[in-house]
Amino acid sequence: MAASSNSSLSGSSVSSDAEEYQPPIWKSYLYQLQQEAPRPKRIICPREVENRPKYYGREFHGIISREQADELLGGVEGAYILRESQRQPGCYTLALRFGNQTLNYRLFHDGKHFVGEKRFESIHDLVTDGLITLYIETKAAEYISKMTTNPIYEHIGYATLLREKVSRRLSRSKNESRKTSVTNEEHTPVEKKHGSMNSSYLCWTRELLGHQQNTPWKLETCKPEERSWKLSLKFSHGTFILERLDDLATLRFSQISSLVRRAALTHNDNHFNYEKTHNFKVHTFRGPHWCEYCANFMWGLIAQGVRCSDCGLNVHKQCSKHVPNDCQPDLKRIKKVYCCDLTTLVKAHNTQRPMVVDICIREIEARGLENIPYYGLKSEGLYRVSGFTEHIEDVKMAFDRDGEKADISANIYPDINIITGALKLYFRDLPIPVITYDTYSKFIEAAKISNADERLEAVHEVLMLLPPAHYETLRYLMIHLKKVTLNEKDNFMNAENLGIVFGPTLMRPPEDSTLTTLRDMRYQKLIVQILIENEDVLF
Repeated sequence: MAASSNSSLSGSSVSSDAEEYQPPIWKSYLYQLQQEAPRPKRIICPREVENRPKYYGREFHGIISREQADELLGGVEGAYILRESQRQPGCYTLALRFGNQTLNYRLFHDGKHFVGEKRFESIHDLVTDGLITLYIETKAAEYISKMTTNPIYEHIGYATLLREKVSRRLSRSKNESRKTSVTNEEHTPVEKKHGSMNSSYLCWTRELLGHQQNTPWKLETCKPEERSWKLSLKFSHGTFILERLDDLATLRFSQISSLVRRAALTHNDNHFNYEKTHNFKVHTFRGPHWCEYCANFMWGLIAQGVRCSDCGLNVHKQCSKHVPNDCQPDLKRIKKVYCCDLTTLVKAHNTQRPMVVDICIREIEARGLENIPYYGLKSEGLYRVSGFTEHIEDVKMAFDRDGEKADISANIYPDINIITGALKLYFRDLPIPVITYDTYSKFIEAAKISNADERLEAVHEVLMLLPPAHYETLRYLMIHLKKVTLNEKDNFMNAENLGIVFGPTLMRPPEDSTLTTLRDMRYQKLIVQILIENEDVLF
């Protein structure tokens, strides 16, 4: 691992001249401090202690005072014992020697040992993690407080998003030698004979760019004797030229993979730039890991930081508060289509709207074009009549399994109510409704306005508060439902009837209250009715 000076907090920056680009440097200061931290030393009780809890070992010394514990520790840094409190029998204390003093912590056990948020399988691990944290926070308190002041995130971004994919592809192609095209630039392939390293980087580059097929790129040899390579990527704003990929490969592909993918996503004309927050969750990293926001080491034995479960970004917990809302979900992390957050799904598939909405509505409207009475958009009770639950679940599983390749044609599901049921189920299963919890109360208040013009204006104002992906999905659905109402003489479904069906489907109160739901039902119906009748004005 390349390392900067211990006192340096500066991250590398991308030069305006792409030829002078220098990759960011992972900072080793906190890693060095973890290596220097005191090691735990268990002080064993020489006698057998009666009534010793079964989950404690020989480090338990029974009921002793703080003074006796201090004496047993003998001033040895990292030494520790467990004792039962004299003041509160049945309560247990960890006595730990650190910084030339004895620290006492109330100890708990619920299947795992803990003194704070972190839970450990063994007392030894708890003490080890505690000593590391105490040592680093004592030695580097000012350094830690300034970690987020000059981040490198904008220059490297998603350091781990494609790491596993890249590693597998590199290992598969490591020993291959083949003839392949090394450029897609201007549709003029250049045929070159590649050794294993060239072949590996070529495969890796293709994986790295993923579906960004319109991004011109070129991989060329610079100095074969130094195993040095150069990757050029051309975008509308200029060219990135990244050199010495072999060196970067040893750095877990962090900088190169992030820069390439972020640039490709940012400048791809087909990318729908919906803002999405990261879905951070506390994570235990196996082996050394560095924060992808500040480039500093993530210290400790467990729960060293947080990971975005949608894109795989790894950062310190304190750094996560500063990360922009620019999550780019990885399809590998999206396990299913139904029950997935709407914005997460469209970002992962790089679409305007959820595929389920597009495919189902296209199928329903396509059947309507066949001009058969009581079929497609003319089907009586469209959206009101339910399809067979088992068949609706089959459609759901087809989308979860096959994604956009799911076959919901009339050959497979001749009953159109199965398709409408699957679409309604998708909306009901969203963890955040199309009309979000944040805007729910504002829509209800708008529906209560008696003056029609003022009510319409209020609804329009609240619509502008919806997240872009939610707004676009709602707009597309309302255009479709307006088409349904145009066939009212056949399907008997006007805007009011559709409002009854879709009101509770598209909007739910934040609190799970049956009373609130019943009280707001007429306003939910009215909101959807207004959206359908005025879709050309509101959207």
